[in-house]
Amino acid sequence: MAFYRHEMDESTAIRPYRIEIPQSDVDDLHERLRRTRWPDFSAGPDWSRGVPPDYLEGLAEYWLNDFDWRAQEARLNEIPQFVTTVDGQDIHFFHVRSPEPDAMPLVVTHGWPSSSVEFLRVLAPLTDPHASGGDSADAFDVVVPTLPGYGLSTPLHVGWGNLFQVAQAWAEIARRLGYERYGLQATDAGAGVAGILAMIAPDQVAGMHLTGTAAGTPFGPPLDPDDFEGEDRDRIVRFNAYRDEGLGYFHLQATRPQTIAYALTDSPVGQLAWIVEKFHEWTDPAAERPDDAVDRDQLLTNVSLNWFRQAGATSAHSVYEGVQAWKHMASGQADGSGNGSEGSDVPPGPPTGYAVFAADTTVRSLADPDGRLAHWSNFDRGGHFPAMEVPGLWVTDVREFFRPLRRSVNSGNSGT
Repeated sequence: MAFYRHEMDESTAIRPYRIEIPQSDVDDLHERLRRTRWPDFSAGPDWSRGVPPDYLEGLAEYWLNDFDWRAQEARLNEIPQFVTTVDGQDIHFFHVRSPEPDAMPLVVTHGWPSSSVEFLRVLAPLTDPHASGGDSADAFDVVVPTLPGYGLSTPLHVGWGNLFQVAQAWAEIARRLGYERYGLQATDAGAGVAGILAMIAPDQVAGMHLTGTAAGTPFGPPLDPDDFEGEDRDRIVRFNAYRDEGLGYFHLQATRPQTIAYALTDSPVGQLAWIVEKFHEWTDPAAERPDDAVDRDQLLTNVSLNWFRQAGATSAHSVYEGVQAWKHMASGQADGSGNGSEGSDVPPGPPTGYAVFAADTTVRSLADPDGRLAHWSNFDRGGHFPAMEVPGLWVTDVREFFRPLRRSVNSGNSGT
């Protein structure tokens, strides 16, 4: 099924971009934070029912009085960034070229509830490893697109958001940049994009490195922990708990995105809580609070972009579009009308590696039943946002995975 309509008459230009949030929007955010209507009822300081009021009030006060949006905006504007239009949708992306002439192109994709802000701490060591004590032979040209409806890839074009469509857009962006062959690094929903891109553009993808994947899908039955041992058993137990108790956000966005859109667009504290809850549940289990796991200003920069661009609403609709496409594909396979790609004739795809951090539930026997993986790493620190939580571990693992694959990358990649 083709999701990218090449026949559309549209500009393929890559346009330089600069973030310039109007001061009136910043003032409006501050006024709304000052006028927050807090709930009278509190069940206490634990997180079993969601974000505790005392913690959220403290974080909102910091957002209002101490967080400097203009400083963060200036920092973001130091990064080369662009917008291009694919099939009617504006896609924002960072494109940081390495000073090394033989750098390998790497397309890095975030998931929900994130944005390209997730990778701010790894851009410099990826593109200029020598400057941080690394080997210049490990250098990358880095492209970080923002998923449609998230962050700065807004507003969302009607009908956009499913992962098949996004994967084709990523292939088109790489083509526009002059990259004939490149690596993929992705997490969460971005890992789904990477997997599809590897299928539809196998000659372009040299390899893919994944994080933030799960033991199973939220659509299937729970997994039996007794079928696993040791750390894998613990991961299955945590996955089942997440499936039973942690998917409220997903079901609401996947079925009624317009309903939650009003709250996320009207209340900055509502948007803050919606995101911060996941940074508590999905980051390193050793971290007591979200901002013990990640830098508070980096977290609030991501939340602020969601707020200013109304991406809470549009990312919810993007989730909805993705689930609808998945259901359509699944029903086609069930009635025999699928695309025929299932079965033993499926090519093995590019070399694939996984990095599994402390909060993850990925299990190797499930991710790699045929023993095809080229790389597998386990870490006892970090979680769902490792580029924010443990950037050094993340960068080292990415370098190690791609090191033997560099020789397969077309040295004639020109870049733009």
